[in-house]
Amino acid sequence: MALTDVCKSVVMLLVLAAISLISADTSSPPLTLEYYKSTCPRLLSIVRKEMECAVLSDPRNAATIVRLHMHDCFVQGCDGSVLLDDTLTLKGEKKASQNKNSLRGFKIMDRIKMMVESECPGVVSCADILTLAARDAVILVGGPYWDVPLGRKDARSTNPEIAEANIPGANEGLLSLISKFAYQGLSVTDMVALSGAHTIGMARCENFRARIYGDFDLTSEKDPLSEAHLSNLRSVCPAVGGNNNNVSALDYETPDLFDNSYYQILLKGQGLLNSDQEMYSSMFGIQTKYLVRKYAEDPLQFFKQFAESMVKMGNITNADSFVNGEVRNNCRFINSLSHTE
Repeated sequence: MALTDVCKSVVMLLVLAAISLISADTSSPPLTLEYYKSTCPRLLSIVRKEMECAVLSDPRNAATIVRLHMHDCFVQGCDGSVLLDDTLTLKGEKKASQNKNSLRGFKIMDRIKMMVESECPGVVSCADILTLAARDAVILVGGPYWDVPLGRKDARSTNPEIAEANIPGANEGLLSLISKFAYQGLSVTDMVALSGAHTIGMARCENFRARIYGDFDLTSEKDPLSEAHLSNLRSVCPAVGGNNNNVSALDYETPDLFDNSYYQILLKGQGLLNSDQEMYSSMFGIQTKYLVRKYAEDPLQFFKQFAESMVKMGNITNADSFVNGEVRNNCRFINSLSHTE
């Protein structure tokens, strides 16, 4: 492709991203820190206790809940729609390509919801519980604290088509990633900081196969994985006959600790997912490269921005849910179906 064609493509993508950003709902959401102060005063301690049990039983559960929260917020706002099961009358988001075989943690949410309902029946939304659980998950593996504004309602609808289109994929290029975050009203700084959640958790072979076998043609500089690391990853994910459900740590240095080593790995060209490495290696990544270096050098700056960006993402709201939403009795079903299917 000629350089002029590349430039035209870049301009077009940036224009589309700007249009999406303008069209996003950036109004202040009706959320408050003391929303449940009188109606469910023990809410925070209940969620924290259950998350402590979940992370103690398996540290990977921290990343699981953070990912679940993000995938919820990127589809019609943070409204608990990702938690809904398929029914005869509703098609959920769990089988969308970016969610299927990727999202876990639904039983953890069931457990927390059950405990909250026993204390405060019909009061706390699943969307609020998931947002709180994601905050506690990060803290429990060494990450920063932030206050969580509350008052979300649970959606009575889902949008699997938007889940297919809006949730970033493991092999996407940088410009596509930027446009998807911009559509949510999230800046490039938010994107790089929120991607730091990959300092914990695992990725399935299906999501890094292209990275380790070179089955993509993107705009990255040639930033090869080290031979030893590449050999190890290929043993987990063989080119032929391997299991796509085999997993490898996104941060191979401290996979169960929320720190800034993820960014240090990107500096070395060792990012597991192509979408991660693009932030440092793409020819279009002037700003993202600067931010990766900044967070690699200064963990306090990373923690500060991550907390701010998590609040911003958690405040992406579904205007319809505030009018037509509900507080689900069971996070998997809207209330009219919770006892019939």
